[in-house]
Amino acid sequence: MNPHEGAAEEGGAAEEGGAPDSDVDAFFRTVFSAPVGHTAWISSCGCPSSTMMAEDLEAQIVKDIHCKEIDLVNRDPKNINEDIVKVDFEDVIAEPVGTYSFDGVWKVSYTTFTVSKYWCYRLLSTLLGVPLALLWGFLFACISFCHIWAVVPCIKSYLIEIQCISHIYSLCIRTFCNPLFAALGQVCSSIKVVLRKEV
Repeated sequence: MNPHEGAAEEGGAAEEGGAPDSDVDAFFRTVFSAPVGHTAWISSCGCPSSTMMAEDLEAQIVKDIHCKEIDLVNRDPKNINEDIVKVDFEDVIAEPVGTYSFDGVWKVSYTTFTVSKYWCYRLLSTLLGVPLALLWGFLFACISFCHIWAVVPCIKSYLIEIQCISHIYSLCIRTFCNPLFAALGQVCSSIKVVLRKEV
């Protein structure tokens, strides 16, 4: 008996018996029977193609720096102002032993210093923070532009030119100066110095 005819008869029997194939069996049968070049249809069935995987990987790697999350708790992650502007009441005003003011005056002074420093900074940052951020952003953008488009190309061109000059200079030294100094060394090597002690 031909196996293809047996498979056809079994398929016909399954259809006649009213037992349809499951979706999973149909999917795997379609995928494995599909030609190699039909990757787009396979990706539409749920299997991602290599192009889609590469695009997703690039999208995950390339992140927009302007949309990153800002840490509102630690606002100095690199500790650039840890020991410079971190000033407390004890760092500015201190009474040595034997020179004490009234306790109430000391408490009120501490509270006044702390609260005025806190709210004055908040007020100044509210009024001038955004304009100064714009100013410093523009300034560092200009510095970055000059460094990228002017400084680095000038340094690179200088290194290229100075490399050619250095080859010429070393050639002249080896050609003219080395024999001269070698001859002078030979002449001076025959000079002998004798020290005598006369009584």
